[in-house]
Amino acid sequence: MNHEVTFYTRADCPLCEKAYAAVRESIALHQLPVTVTVTDIDTDAALRARLTDDVPVIYVDGVEAFRHRVTAGAFAAYVRDSSAPASRSSLADEMCIPCTGGEPPVKGAELEALATSLGGGWRVVEEHHLEKEFTFPDFAQALAFTNQVGAIAEAEGHHPDIYLAWGKVRITIWTHKVDGLTRADFVLAAKIDSR
Repeated sequence: MNHEVTFYTRADCPLCEKAYAAVRESIALHQLPVTVTVTDIDTDAALRARLTDDVPVIYVDGVEAFRHRVTAGAFAAYVRDSSAPASRSSLADEMCIPCTGGEPPVKGAELEALATSLGGGWRVVEEHHLEKEFTFPDFAQALAFTNQVGAIAEAEGHHPDIYLAWGKVRITIWTHKVDGLTRADFVLAAKIDSR
């Protein structure tokens, strides 16, 4: 199966150049079946308004897979896991199971597998929490999204930290009872992505 990769970038962006180099390295090293389209957001007013300076953003088969940073290994794992969209969907279909404490947070290989299954631009920060920033063209849409996330959180009984500003919302998720990440955190993140 050939994967369609769209790489949103800007001219003279060192972070974009580094991410694109990692993608090219991954494609060459792992002989990945991908077609890459590079789009400079400064040539499209709508894209520029939507993404502002929030690049690079990499979509794989129409789904945001990475934002800001990507390694060759992470890109290869994402593309090779042909069930990645199904995995994200199955995570979103699960219920957040409340943590009762006493269990260790997920780490190492299990954490990596969950992060790869989740994809969608979520970052694992210091094996402690998930974080993703969403951008919007105005405050009203950012607020509407915040309210959607709040409704999901209430329904699941699992509440993220939400930072709302003009045109952006940052979501931070972790399980307080274990002071780290559990499967429920990835389930909530998948539900937010599939809203």
